[in-house]
Amino acid sequence: MSYDYNHKLKLGFAPTRREVYSSKAFNVDEASKYKKIVEDWLKKQDVDYINLDFLNQEGMLYNKFDSDVAARHFISEDVDAIFVPHCNFGAEDAVVRLAKKLNKPVLIWGPQDDAPDADGNRLRDSQCGIFATTKVLSRNGVPFSYVTNCPTGDEVLNKGFKNFIAAASVVKSFKNLRIGMIGVRPASFWSVMYNEGELLERFGIEVVPITLQEIKKMYDHVANNRKDEIASLVAELKQSMKKIDFDVKFLENTAILRLAILNWATEQKLSAVASACWGPMYETVGISPCFTFSELVGEGLPTICEADVHGAVTAVMTHAAVRWQNPIFLADVTNRHPKDQNAELFWHCGVFSRKLMREGCEPELAIHYNRRAPIVGHWELKHGDVTISRFDGVNGKYSLLMGHGKGVDGPATHGGWLWIKFNNWPKWEHKFVYGPYIHHCVGAYGHVAPVLYEACRYIDVTPDPVDPGSEEIEGILRG
Repeated sequence: MSYDYNHKLKLGFAPTRREVYSSKAFNVDEASKYKKIVEDWLKKQDVDYINLDFLNQEGMLYNKFDSDVAARHFISEDVDAIFVPHCNFGAEDAVVRLAKKLNKPVLIWGPQDDAPDADGNRLRDSQCGIFATTKVLSRNGVPFSYVTNCPTGDEVLNKGFKNFIAAASVVKSFKNLRIGMIGVRPASFWSVMYNEGELLERFGIEVVPITLQEIKKMYDHVANNRKDEIASLVAELKQSMKKIDFDVKFLENTAILRLAILNWATEQKLSAVASACWGPMYETVGISPCFTFSELVGEGLPTICEADVHGAVTAVMTHAAVRWQNPIFLADVTNRHPKDQNAELFWHCGVFSRKLMREGCEPELAIHYNRRAPIVGHWELKHGDVTISRFDGVNGKYSLLMGHGKGVDGPATHGGWLWIKFNNWPKWEHKFVYGPYIHHCVGAYGHVAPVLYEACRYIDVTPDPVDPGSEEIEGILRG
């Protein structure tokens, strides 16, 4: 099974040239040649795109009144971002009109200009036009992204474009967020409080609540009507788990709950789920839901325990940043490493997807360590590069913590765990302490802090990078 709601990204390809031209300066044939070179490169990238070939003979934007036509076309095609290569100087007025009407992430770039010819003529002046366009975008309050002027196919463009596409995916996911909320938070967990009205009014984030009684009705319906699917899931668990520390009859409970939540999420077009997970959930479905949540995360539906809505928002953003290549994991930040002051234990009761399990580990299903009820997953996560993130806010100020670490060896514990080493753990620790963050954060494999940083240009959230810091990320983005 998999859950891939709303993951596809569609790009609007809007190459631009200057409206005035001559046989030398701003030569149309030369601009058309570079438009083709860029589009041939674009065809090799991992993205669906829509061009403007219908617009005029060159398929380029140069007349400001064509911007309205281009915008209507892109809107009708439901594009999520636009790419505006300057094939010569470009049309700054046309570009800004298009960008304002679409209100989507915009990538500005131009192929590096050739040297003047033998007579000193310059045929394009793409870089010069980029300076004009970006000034006008700024004046009109239009956020945009930029890749350093370079030859088509240069590694600077390859990396910058990939980062932009991932950032645009984060923006799309953030602006379409629907978080399912099962039950209520534990009474003593003030740290996971959130302002539902503010999330909706400011960011358009919808919280879709459901009671545990309603979940129980769905659970009972699945139990009575999907017996073959339940049996298949149970059989797979019996075969794949090295050890099961409880009566296997409880495997049916987790299979039923998994199908019930997945069905509800599909019907409601949810981006993620935040759920109650303590005593009332056990009384409702007969198990601790930790392992069930881990399976849903593995299927592509971030399912976050302890009713942590901000954690669910973070999970969706970070999952989009890695283009859904691997599941995310929501962890408690818990203990310093006994032998390394720059390493820390990232842990939770048993909600980490087995798809992230360290090679050589034997998967076990266990009793919850303090609730003394099934079912939790018990394994260490794989080592490697990770990104840690947390969206949070207080007093109307929202920010996104982000940075990089690396999984390392450390003592075993119960549930799911990963020891992560950082360049400077105290720097992270002070970020968590002074906030607005809590002990929950999201981990994802790969280094994608620059993606999250870039996405913040478009979503009214302050980027808060730890390591790499702002200056280093800006350097990465410059190529």
